[in-house]
Amino acid sequence: MAEDHIHIEVDESKTPLEKTPLLKTPDQTLESNPQNVRQNDKETLLDKTLQRLDLFLSILGFNQSSVWSFCITWGVFLVIGIVLPVVMLELSNCPGCEKGQIKSFEIGIVVSQACLAAASLICLSHNLRKYGVRKFLFVDRYSGHVERFSDQYVQKISDSMRLLVLWLLPCCLLKTAREIIRLCFVHHESWWQSAVVLFGFVFSWTYATTIFLSACILFHIVCNLQIIHFDDYGKLLERESDVVVLLQEHARLRYYLSKISHRFRIYLLLQFLIVTISQFMTLFQTTEYNGIITFINGGDFAVSSIVQVVGIILCLNAAAKISHRAQGMGGIASRWHALMTCSTTDASQLRTSNSIGNLESANNSGSFHVDYSESDLESLDFITAPTYTQLASYMSSYHKRLALVMYLQANPGGITIFGWTVDRGLINTIFFIELSLVTFVLGKTIVTSE
Repeated sequence: MAEDHIHIEVDESKTPLEKTPLLKTPDQTLESNPQNVRQNDKETLLDKTLQRLDLFLSILGFNQSSVWSFCITWGVFLVIGIVLPVVMLELSNCPGCEKGQIKSFEIGIVVSQACLAAASLICLSHNLRKYGVRKFLFVDRYSGHVERFSDQYVQKISDSMRLLVLWLLPCCLLKTAREIIRLCFVHHESWWQSAVVLFGFVFSWTYATTIFLSACILFHIVCNLQIIHFDDYGKLLERESDVVVLLQEHARLRYYLSKISHRFRIYLLLQFLIVTISQFMTLFQTTEYNGIITFINGGDFAVSSIVQVVGIILCLNAAAKISHRAQGMGGIASRWHALMTCSTTDASQLRTSNSIGNLESANNSGSFHVDYSESDLESLDFITAPTYTQLASYMSSYHKRLALVMYLQANPGGITIFGWTVDRGLINTIFFIELSLVTFVLGKTIVTSE
């Protein structure tokens, strides 16, 4: 609530139209008591959703607002994410089997998982500590949006958290099945030691994977919440004719997209870099190994690769979706401009102006002479005379709309990483770069004998 109060004080220098061009002013909102009751209910539901999300992120260690929480978070991460899996690898001894090779495989997987989780904690905890959950998700950007989009905010957040569960649960089951199968092959001295090793591996892997996927889901939530505003802007073009209002709202949307890009660009770069290095480490290890890769010694490669690809897909899908939505505003505005130009009102004004202008030009050229009677002269008093004023007004509205369309086409916006817009073009570029690197590595490591 303190953040909302500060934001209102900052925007008091603006007029109500500049502050909320698409919304009711605060005075208009307070005039109707039933709407106030409904608004309070929506804000309560949104607040509960944000509180649950904040609690979930705090449990994972993203809330590092104090020195104690910082020390506890990284202490727990060091113990569970790094020390615990290494100790479990030492305990899972296998006399007479390929323990050394299995251990070398899984050490690289532990390192890649720890790096992804650490990058997620560092980048997102910094932003959450600086802005808080509400400002970080842009759910209180300016007065009135919470009232209009509260239900949609709650729906988007719930859908994203449900998506996290749907991806995390199958991966955890797959990891658990893999560890059970390996324990059936790698025998320990007692059953309790096998149970401890199983629980340690699964718990450590689940902890690091949850941190990584939660960071991806948080970026997914931020982008999906902005899609709500872009959809509303597309609807605004169908009912709003004031070009200044449309220009101000689009500039505001682009500004917040640039803020999202600035906050997540380091995280996205680190994520792409770590996943790429991890996949190439896997490729080198599997191609250099002379034995047979089975689910026992190389099963973690498949499980970790699935998780990493899921995280990349979640981020790229959210970024590309909001980028394409922003780029599509130019086409929507072009259609709006065409419909406004061909509308009945403007066309009739232009035809009236042209017909009267042609009449005057005909009279001036002497093509025909009209002898007005007294009654005709009296009737002319009720005819709108300023033909050039109507034409100028029509052309002025036309040029304003054309300028807005050209602005939207030249400034589409979207999620960017140091100037590179994350859209289908960038995704295709990343795919072909990765494919080229994979074929290069395979060409250097796989040798066929004639």
